[in-house]
Amino acid sequence: MNFVDEASIKIEAGKGGNGCLSFRREKYIERGGPDGGDGGRGGSVYLIGDAALNTLVDFRFQPNYRAQKGGGGKGNDRTGPKGEDLYVRVPCGTSLFDEETDEYLGDINDQGETLLLAAGGRHGLGNVRFKSSTNRAPRQTTPGEPGEARQLRLELKLIADVGLLGLPNAGKSTLISVVSAATPKIADYPFTTLVPNLGVVRLSHDQSFVIADIPGLIEGAAAGAGLGVQFLKHLSRTRLLLHLIDVAPMDGSDPVTNCRTLEEELARYSEGIAEKTRWLVFTKVDLLDSESRKGLAGLAKQLGADRYFTISAVANEGTEGLMGAIAEFLAQLAQAEDDERILRETHEYSLRKRQERWQKRYGAAGENDDDDDDDHDVSVHYEP
Repeated sequence: MNFVDEASIKIEAGKGGNGCLSFRREKYIERGGPDGGDGGRGGSVYLIGDAALNTLVDFRFQPNYRAQKGGGGKGNDRTGPKGEDLYVRVPCGTSLFDEETDEYLGDINDQGETLLLAAGGRHGLGNVRFKSSTNRAPRQTTPGEPGEARQLRLELKLIADVGLLGLPNAGKSTLISVVSAATPKIADYPFTTLVPNLGVVRLSHDQSFVIADIPGLIEGAAAGAGLGVQFLKHLSRTRLLLHLIDVAPMDGSDPVTNCRTLEEELARYSEGIAEKTRWLVFTKVDLLDSESRKGLAGLAKQLGADRYFTISAVANEGTEGLMGAIAEFLAQLAQAEDDERILRETHEYSLRKRQERWQKRYGAAGENDDDDDDDHDVSVHYEP
C-alpha cells in the first residue's frame, strides 16, 4: 500500500426536501383544509477517526462525497424522511483545512472521534404551515435548502510518542527494527527510507510507546531538498525527539558539522519542532575503539546536549537502556499532565462552588449587580 499523507476531497451535504402542497380530501368531509407536510432535512457529512487506517491513499481514487438528500413532504401532514448522514472514515491524526480559505477546521485524533464539516440543508415547509384565519386554503410552500459544500485538504500527521531525526544512513531504520516489530527497508545507501515508519516498543505488558522514523534530512531540506522535509510535520505531535548522529560516517564528514546542519534545517522549518525536548543518540559506536568512545562525552558537551546516549543497534548495545529512559521520561510527562489536569479541575470546581454559594446567598439580583466586584476587593487597614 502506498503511503499518502495529503489529499484533497470535496464533500457535499444533502439538500433538504421540498414542502408538500396538499389538501385533505375525504368522503363526507368538506373543505378539509391544507395538509401538506414539511420535507425532510438533508443528511450531514461527518469525518470519523478509524485506527485501522494509516494512509490517505483511498481519497486519491474517490475524492467526492455526498450525503443523502431529504425526502419531500407528503399529504396528510406527513413529514418527508430525513436524509441519511454520511460518515467518511479517516486515519487518526488527520488535520482538516478548508482548501479555498486555508481555514483550519480541526483534528481527528482518536478512534470513533467525529467532526461535522458539512451540515445538511434545511427542510422545506408544507402548505399546512401557512394556514391562518384569513388564509384557509394556502398554496404556498418552500423548497428545501441546499446542503453545505466544502473543498477540504486532509493532512495526516502520524501520532507517535517519539520521533527519530538524523541524516541519511544515521541508523534510524536499524534502530526501529531492533526495538520494535517494524520492518523498514535497510541498505547502505542514502534515502533508503522513502516514507515514515511506525513501530510499537513494548517493554512490559502495560508499558509501551510508539516511535516514528522519517526519511533522513540533508542540507537545504527546509528549502525543499531531499525527502525528509515532506514528512517533518509528522514530528509535530511527538513528545520527544531522538537526534541520531553517526559517529563514523561513510563519507568521512564531521559528526559535529552534521549535527549543526540538521539543527539549522529544523529551526528553519518549524520553531515549534526545534524547541521540542531532544536527546542526542550516538549510533554505530561498535565501530569505535575504547579511546574514541571516551571522547563522545566531550563531543556531547560541545554540542550542548543535556542528555546523550551511545548505542549500536546492530550489536544491540545500549538500546535497552535508551528505551527504558524514554519510557521513564514519558511516564513522568504523563504524571505531570495528570497533576496539571487535576489542579485545573479542582480550581474550576472551587470557582463553581463559590459561584453557587454566592447565588444562593444573594439570589439572581445580586448576580447582576455591578457593584458586586467592589465588595470582594474591600480591605481593612488598622492604624495605631
